[in-house]
Amino acid sequence: MSLLSYLDYAGIALFAATGALAASRKQLDMIGFLFFAVVTGLGGGTVRDIVLGRVPVFWVLNPDYILVCCAIGVLVFFTAHLVESRYRLLIWLDAIGLSAYCVMGAAKGLAATGSPTIAIVTGTLTASLGGVLRDLLANEPSVLLRPEIYITAALVGAAVFTAANEFGMPLYAASAIGALAAFALRGGALYFGWTFPTYKHKPGRHPDEVM
Repeated sequence: MSLLSYLDYAGIALFAATGALAASRKQLDMIGFLFFAVVTGLGGGTVRDIVLGRVPVFWVLNPDYILVCCAIGVLVFFTAHLVESRYRLLIWLDAIGLSAYCVMGAAKGLAATGSPTIAIVTGTLTASLGGVLRDLLANEPSVLLRPEIYITAALVGAAVFTAANEFGMPLYAASAIGALAAFALRGGALYFGWTFPTYKHKPGRHPDEVM
């Protein structure tokens, strides 16, 4: 397999694991684990393919992706109880998956359109939407609403990979520095609590006050 194929499977497997861990926190049954693993693992890539007009989407053309997600879901079902802090594991696996998936998504966007701008957008979408869907389904605080940097890490990783590729860097090197850039930013945000300044002005009025 090519490097991008390895990144593809790695990103999907890691996101599937975070989905299954979310199911474990909700104490769901096996079907719940499989559902969360599949939706989280394949959600971002599905939206990317739809945006790029690549239909049937990737997991229809290659059902092995579904099998990978299901295998991860079953594995987590039988082993999640061994992890002392499942939420901490979830967010760190999510960070690794985001790092791999932003590069792979950018590469697919670049291959489909030739546009660096679209590559960065598809890399960011691919890496972030799976986690968003997982949190919505699990009724957990969304990764988008956490104070640490999240989407920016995916955007930076996709941008670094795209820029390196545009400057003629070999694929393995461009992929490595893109993934490392994303992980350094997201990992630093988790470990050191890096954040951007937030909006501090007076919030808008309640609808009842407008009447």
